[in-house]
Amino acid sequence: MIIHKEGKGTLGLVFIVLFAVNALVQWATENLIAQGIALTVSVILYVIVLQFFRNPRRTVQVNPNGLICPADGKVVTIEEVYEEEVLQAKCVQISIFMSPLNVHVNRYPLGGKVISAVHHKGKFLVAWHPKSSTLNERTTIAVENKIWGTVVFRQIAGAVARRIVMYAKPGDMAAQGSEFGFIKFGSRVDIFLTLDSKILVKEGDIVKGAKTVLAEHS
Repeated sequence: MIIHKEGKGTLGLVFIVLFAVNALVQWATENLIAQGIALTVSVILYVIVLQFFRNPRRTVQVNPNGLICPADGKVVTIEEVYEEEVLQAKCVQISIFMSPLNVHVNRYPLGGKVISAVHHKGKFLVAWHPKSSTLNERTTIAVENKIWGTVVFRQIAGAVARRIVMYAKPGDMAAQGSEFGFIKFGSRVDIFLTLDSKILVKEGDIVKGAKTVLAEHS
């Protein structure tokens, strides 16, 4: 299993805490059953946290006419909205919910030039709250592409995920499928497309980052 670089600090801290807890149990009691339970629970907890930061290798099939999924998860929303921060126009919003069990790496859905990358402080409403897209801590990234024009996507923190990492910077040349960020412990990614885009997924679909094609250019 490949562990993402964002997990190293967290995993180190969790290991130290669990080690200290087990040392305390060993000191407090000679009961082998109690010691065994503490050790077993610690191992299970560490494995759970470990899988949060897994980073499986993904072979990206570059598709200039296709928009690939930026994250693993479940499609929870497909609707027409007005995107006011960058596009200032009506568009189709696709929202992907990332549970704590999903891979948390975020990948560019298309190639092109990053023209905007902004981090917004905010609240930590649950990811499925209607206003989490505008009220929660979030990032907004816009990529300019010859075929698609400008596509906007957003990382949104939730009640559990309180740490967004964004690698994208204005002026970067994005490669389709490469990493643009990471959300610790799940949450949501929104993507905003032109109204004439041919949507290939539906609400409820389980999708994979850098694998599932969300839409094609009409």
